[in-house]
Amino acid sequence: MTFSRSIKIAPSILSADFANFGMECRAIEAQGADWVHVDVMDGHFVPNLTFGPATCAAIRPHIKGVMDVHLMIAPVDPYIEAYAKAGADVISAHLEAGPHIHRTLQAIRGAGAKAGLALNPGTGLEDVAYLLDMVDLVCVMTVNPGFGGQKFIASQVEKVRRLRAMIGDRPIHIEIDGGVTVDTAPLVAAAGADVLVAGSAVFKGGSVENPGPYGDNIRAIRAAAEAAA
Repeated sequence: MTFSRSIKIAPSILSADFANFGMECRAIEAQGADWVHVDVMDGHFVPNLTFGPATCAAIRPHIKGVMDVHLMIAPVDPYIEAYAKAGADVISAHLEAGPHIHRTLQAIRGAGAKAGLALNPGTGLEDVAYLLDMVDLVCVMTVNPGFGGQKFIASQVEKVRRLRAMIGDRPIHIEIDGGVTVDTAPLVAAAGADVLVAGSAVFKGGSVENPGPYGDNIRAIRAAAEAAA
């Protein structure tokens, strides 16, 4: 992974066909996806249950680019090594998920992955300042984590702007997760985000048999974001 602030589209496989994950990963990459985003939920930290390390290991051979694994789980630390071994390039843990986020970020890097720090909509940036030298990515949740297809929370745009100023020239990605569409992508791109996670906005209208709409959706989100950035 070479660092770049260019706009990257990271479709969330939470919106893909669960029976065809391998083919879906190949399809979105062929249609222009930069990263593949995997939403891991435990039914405890968030009110939904999704995938474990075995799913990540199963889809890894189908992904040529970056596998971006977002752990919406608590506790996090006991599972970091398993997701790293499953092939995660980026592992993001939530600031709110445990008492020792500094240790968690160290463990992610120690396992050989890039370290991501995820922030819920209600979380401020005060604590982030002390962690910026530990992270490769900050994921700003623009919906409450737990479900796909939610409405974008507009108050987070200012958080992205402030975060971008805090980061300065450090090589840290700002990722947006939640409610990303052609309409909201320009708002966060203008504020300084460079990785846009999109689920339903990418997968709507398409399928493994008819992946063309995936490409149309990815190009439309990218163009809207790039025009604003």
